[in-house]
Amino acid sequence: MTDLGWRAVLFDLDGTLADTVELILSSFRHTMEVHLGATPPDEEFLLGIGTPLPVQIDAFARSDTEHRAMLATYVSYQRSLHDGMVRAFPGAVSVLARLKARGVPLGLVTSKSRGIACRTLDVCMLTNSFDTLVCGDEVEHGKPHPEPVLRALTDLRVDEAAHRVLFVGDSSHDLRAGKAAGVRTAAVGWGPIARDVLAVEGPDYFLERMEEVLEITPDD
Repeated sequence: MTDLGWRAVLFDLDGTLADTVELILSSFRHTMEVHLGATPPDEEFLLGIGTPLPVQIDAFARSDTEHRAMLATYVSYQRSLHDGMVRAFPGAVSVLARLKARGVPLGLVTSKSRGIACRTLDVCMLTNSFDTLVCGDEVEHGKPHPEPVLRALTDLRVDEAAHRVLFVGDSSHDLRAGKAAGVRTAAVGWGPIARDVLAVEGPDYFLERMEEVLEITPDD
């Protein structure tokens, strides 16, 4: 047990550690314009953030063929802009370093595929921060299913007292996955999803600053 009382702390990536929202929305708008000739409201795509990209695209594609084409367009466009549009949120680098210095096992649970997730971590200077990475292309069921969170617990050898694990995320899908896996959840206030939307999921904590991760402890 660490001095914070957590057996492990898990983090989402997009919207939690990495400020990628404008990149995501730019890629969405471009993809929709290319394939549909029009761009649906950003809010429709934002609601899917936290789920795997194929699931998000499925809500807009009119056929399997179009779905595959949309995915290819999105991924290609995203990769062309990625490094210039991604940055770590304030405090992310220092907070992860301080957690690591305190001996807290750290896991990343993201719906991104491993390749682009590692690229995002590299740009954000977070490459060596985690003891395990669970990516969207490595699980059968993505968030909000608990499988990715449970996989991280297995990797970190947390086989009991899951309530002493904290999962920090910015979306309803993160919070649902964490709750279904039996861990504590913290919703962040700096992501793209409004607090009242996240409040519906009943997170254990709300964070307004990254540094607050260092201040909260299990309450039992």
